[in-house]
This record gives sequence, structure tokens and C-alpha cells, in this order.
Amino acid sequence: MNPKDLHSISALDQANASEHLSERERHLVGLAVTLTRGCVYCSGGRIEKALAAGLSQETVTAAVDLTAAVNAGVVVRTALQGIEGKELSSSCDDGTCSAGN
Repeated sequence: MNPKDLHSISALDQANASEHLSERERHLVGLAVTLTRGCVYCSGGRIEKALAAGLSQETVTAAVDLTAAVNAGVVVRTALQGIEGKELSSSCDDGTCSAGN
């Protein structure tokens, strides 16, 4: 798989190229993206870069906690909708699941 084919990497590249985000914001967005993707290597590298750029350990920890909370919310809502039987007659837009088959 070519990493350049991943939408998350493309979105991260666009965010990093933005003149509207500060260096601090770029580090925090990058960390949230890599954590969400579940890449241990990338996340560790992002944490090291953020700390080296002057972000405090407290800020990095808060970013990790916030990313975890947002993702937990998505997981809980998805599970609740699944339990309630929401839209089980349709399938995913990207074809990655078997809902409705």
C-alpha cells in the first residue's frame, strides 16, 4: 500500500501546508490524526516532535486525552446505533463492511 493513497495523510499534508495554522496547531492536528489512525510509530514521532518544538507535556497529554474522548464518543454512538438497528438495511459508502448483506 502506498501511504500517499491514504486520505488521512492527504488531509494531514493539507493541514500542515496551511498558512492559517500555527506550528503548535499543526503539531496538535498531526498528533490527533496519527493517534486516530492507531500508528504507534507515527504517534511516537509526533509526540517527540511536538515536545521538541516546545509544546508542554501537559498540552500533549491533553491532546491525547481529547483525541481518545472524541474517538470513544464515536465508538459509543456507533455501537448504540448498531444495537438500535439503525440503517442496517444499507451498506457503507466505501464498501468496507457487510451491513445489509
